[in-house]
Amino acid sequence: MSDDCVFCSIVAGDIPARTVHETDDVLAFLDANPLAAGHTLVIPKAHARHVGDLDSALASDLFDVVAELTPRVQDAVDADAANVGINDGAAAGQEVPHVHVHVIPRFEGDGGAPLHAVGGDRPDLSEDELDAIAADIAG
Repeated sequence: MSDDCVFCSIVAGDIPARTVHETDDVLAFLDANPLAAGHTLVIPKAHARHVGDLDSALASDLFDVVAELTPRVQDAVDADAANVGINDGAAAGQEVPHVHVHVIPRFEGDGGAPLHAVGGDRPDLSEDELDAIAADIAG
């Protein structure tokens, strides 16, 4: 737990939340500032700032809950689809420094955009640059 983390305070029960699902290690609740009706946040109860800070068991538990809840969230608000995403780090828009997965219901004609829209201008990468990046990621 982190003393100055709003999500840790929710886990501790110090800040109220509209909890929709809870396991020993994961908590899901409605976003207090939703982008759409039913916008749900799924978090690990243990404090982790970035996705890479999660061990494999907790990452698995977190995404098991995301997979279970996404269709339930859509059904609850009669959504046509959902965006599921993570802002990992301040430059990506992460406002609370605790891993959280957004499940955002989407509706035909809602004016929203796909996740590809968050990247801004697309880079013009050569085949060599793509090969080098792929090699660096693969390790």
